[in-house]
Amino acid sequence: MAALLCLAWIPAQAQTTYRWIDRDGRVVVSDTPPPANARSVESRATTTGSAPLPLDVQLASRNFPVVLYTAADCGQPCDDARALLAGRRVPFSEKAVRSDEDFRALKAATGDSFVPTLTVGKEVLKGLAASDWNNLLDLAGYPRSSP
Repeated sequence: MAALLCLAWIPAQAQTTYRWIDRDGRVVVSDTPPPANARSVESRATTTGSAPLPLDVQLASRNFPVVLYTAADCGQPCDDARALLAGRRVPFSEKAVRSDEDFRALKAATGDSFVPTLTVGKEVLKGLAASDWNNLLDLAGYPRSSP
């Protein structure tokens, strides 16, 4: 019984899954980061060993999916953006802008090429303004505190 209780206290482990297009045009999905020449890179943080998401988070995620656009040279603002989403335990996908094609896709999706950019459903917020991001996440139904 004590061993089972100890196992219950083991924290959930986060895993990142990457999806990209390789130089031959094939779509690759892996848990290892893509090579530098990869195009259309997306990453999604998942948690293994944890309970299913609460119903309110599931509904918000289905109705208002969250996408974070970042770039390698973004630095602290992108790190802070990830931390804000992780702190609220908001499920999100991250699209790293690494190529001209990624740049064009970002501009088409958001109307600009600024990172970090957050989309919640069809709403777009450029630049990290924590109060604005939290307000939009609240309106979309994501809980303010982590479950």
